[in-house]
Parts: sequence; C-alpha cells; structure tokens
Amino acid sequence: MTDDNPVQAPGAPKSKKVANQYERGYDYTKYWDNRDYENAAEHIAIRRLLKGNHYSSAADIGGGFGRLCILLRTFSDKVTLAEPAASQLEAAKSVLAGTDIEQRQMQADDLKFADGELDLITMIRVMHHIPEPSTEFAEIARVLAPGGTAIIEVANYGHFKNRRRHKKEGTPLPVEPVSIRKTQAEEPDAIAFVNHNIDTVVGQLEAAGLKLENKLSVSNLRSQKLKRALPTSAMLAAERATQQRLAKNNFGPSIFLKLRKP
Repeated sequence: MTDDNPVQAPGAPKSKKVANQYERGYDYTKYWDNRDYENAAEHIAIRRLLKGNHYSSAADIGGGFGRLCILLRTFSDKVTLAEPAASQLEAAKSVLAGTDIEQRQMQADDLKFADGELDLITMIRVMHHIPEPSTEFAEIARVLAPGGTAIIEVANYGHFKNRRRHKKEGTPLPVEPVSIRKTQAEEPDAIAFVNHNIDTVVGQLEAAGLKLENKLSVSNLRSQKLKRALPTSAMLAAERATQQRLAKNNFGPSIFLKLRKP
C-alpha cells in the first residue's frame, strides 16, 4: 500500500497534456528493479481478465519499454506498443527483439489508429499521470471496435489504508483526483502524479461509451515489510486468491477495469 500523504490535485489542465516525462533523464526500466511481485501481480490480472479470449489487433497504450506486450501477444494476432517517449521505445527494441510487436510513438490523448481499428486495448500505469482523462477515454472508445475490450488500470485513492484513515477522521473519500506528488515539481509542465476515485473513473468511462464488465484489486500485498518477510511465491499465491475477492471493496492500490465497447 502507498505511504504517501496526498493533497487535493488542481483542476484539469487547459493545454495539451504533457505525457513524455521519460525524456527528462528518467530511466523507467530501473523502476522495475526489485518489483517482481508487482510485475507478476499485473501479469496474473491480465491473464485472468483475458482468459479464454483471442483478439485480432491489440495495443498497449503508454506501454513504456514493452513490459507487458509479449504477454498480450499470446492473446492477440497483432500487438502495437503505443508509447509517447522515444527513450522508452529505444529501450523496447531489446525487450521486444525477435518478436513481431510494432512500436509506434504516440500518446493517449492522440492515438494514431483508425476508428475501430483495435479489438483489444490495455492502458496500465498511465492513469496516475492523467488527472482528467475524458480526452484519453474518448480516444480509446474511438479506436476500439464495437464489441472490443479495454483493460485500464487505475491508481486507487480509495485503497484500504485511505478508507480506514478517512473513516477514523470522519471525512468522505474525495471524488476528484488527488495528487500524490511528494516534492514540488521542478518543471512548470511536469507530468501529474495522482490517485483516482474508482467510482468517478467508472462514470467517466461509461460517459465515453465503455461499459464495465469486471474489475480486479491488484498488488494487494504491496508493502516493503511484507516483501522482506515473505517469499515472492507466497505473496503471489495470496495475490491470486484475493484479486477477485477484494475487488468489490476496491481494496488494493491498483484496480484493473475490464471494459467493453457495446
């Protein structure tokens, strides 16, 4: 669970969103060092949500260096890594070497796909950079074929620890996104870091024409103390047992939403 002390985020930016933070000297590949549990938990969630289905054309929106693309290729005939940062696409060349996964530079509010071109879209670990996602959701709905599936991961403000804290304080959970940035940004156009209210996001998705079919609570044991105390295999066994069970109460820090375009 997160130990951040959030403050309320400002309103939606008026100018085009800046998504390309990884061109500013940040090596996102290093972020995943010592995060085997989180990575595996996300693989478990995607496999569970896509089990028994196969697709013709998929895209991983904001997919970084291609961490999840090879998994998506087992469910789809064609996969595109759609990523705004040139540095991430460069790192993806070695990760995806020997595959037929296409790499294209774009960001989520301006997708370079034709209307209805894709029947599977994933967008994982992107929403925490988007305080107001209506443009992104409209783009996902536009490029998704009727009957197509989208899996969108949302950084969850209403996880167990925050719910307990708000209950103790007698205050409601905020419905607007909440900033979790710990230090003041150096750049005036620095990308946002926010957590979301899941119910608000589901409403925004429905307004964009995407219907919720299922959800999972993911990385339920995200804790440095637990990582030191338990083997990864035990943590993942617990993860498998709890993702569906804890989703009803939005327990974990990361909620995976499975949506369909009618």
